[in-house]
Amino acid sequence: MRTVISLALLFSLLGMPLCRAVLPADAESDGALGATVAESHDTVAEEGGHHGLPPAAPDLFHIGPLPVSNSMVVTWAVAVGLIVMAQRSTRRMQAVPSGIQNFFEWMVESLYGFLDGVVGPELAKKTFWFFATVFIFILFSNWFGLIPGVGTIGWGHDTEHGFQVVSPLLRGANADLNMTFGMASIFFVLWLVWAIQANGVKGFVLHIFGPKGDTTGFMKIMMIFIFMVVGVLELVSILFRPVSLSFRLYGNIFAGENMLESMALLVPWLGWLIPIPFYFLEVLVGLVQALVFMLLTAVFTLLICTHEEGHEGAHH
Repeated sequence: MRTVISLALLFSLLGMPLCRAVLPADAESDGALGATVAESHDTVAEEGGHHGLPPAAPDLFHIGPLPVSNSMVVTWAVAVGLIVMAQRSTRRMQAVPSGIQNFFEWMVESLYGFLDGVVGPELAKKTFWFFATVFIFILFSNWFGLIPGVGTIGWGHDTEHGFQVVSPLLRGANADLNMTFGMASIFFVLWLVWAIQANGVKGFVLHIFGPKGDTTGFMKIMMIFIFMVVGVLELVSILFRPVSLSFRLYGNIFAGENMLESMALLVPWLGWLIPIPFYFLEVLVGLVQALVFMLLTAVFTLLICTHEEGHEGAHH
């Protein structure tokens, strides 16, 4: 659990805003911070009407050259909250746990048992710290984004439908593509390290390009050529994994938050009632997406670290 805060900070640093947009704002009415935030929004908002959650997370302020967006603030808040809860649960360990200690022990033991069944005991012991941290962090980040006020409190302007927030103070961490790509990039680096540790450099190359199965003569030459072509395709697939992982998580969370906002504005005087069923759906989606991200990364790791029977010598 102590790795949560360090990984979260690393995620947010790698998730620095990659794009910029501009939105004119009234600096006198919103103040200096409101003007700074509004400058990073899309100009379509000035046309009035509802445009949903903007794709780019606006910057709130700068720490030196580092821009801090509203999604990065949520990242830090979730990380600090998890660390505080973890410290409280382990400060006074009891033989018969209760309360928060019982919850964390149940969660960690359940995750370890699940990963042990997926990747095996040896690999689970080596990689559990990362997969468990990713799951817990994504889960609570997704659920934090469902707290009333996240995405609905901030700077904006009056419209014919009432006050519209165009520069929210907080934004779901995983509704920012920079954040999800940062996590996927960290996994890609760790996956490469684990793959080389398990196979060696030569074994890693043979795992991708080497022919599988026992063949001789002309068929062996043909299999070498075929698996070289397959290896190129596999290499493209490997390089594309951070993109697919990041867009899958971002797309689901971003779409969910837009759906909740649309339901709230569908009938203004029932805006408090209509989104309620969808909130329960998003709670489930938040859990599923955290599980999917962890499971996919674990399976990718298992595939590269598993040796074919009879070929372990070649890998080492």
